[in-house]
Amino acid sequence: MKINEIVVKILAERILNGGLNPLKNRNFELEDVTNTEYRKAVEGYIIEQNVEGAEPTV
Repeated sequence: MKINEIVVKILAERILNGGLNPLKNRNFELEDVTNTEYRKAVEGYIIEQNVEGAEPTV
């Protein structure tokens, strides 16, 4: 199965920014991503964004 990076970005941004999950009418959570491949991709995207946005420690 090919993973759509645009979908991964949308899902991750909803999770990071407290976006709405329209199916459950609450904030989107990582647990809402039920497809294993997409979940791993979203986790990777979130980690990547947090590492890039982190301030360097001295």
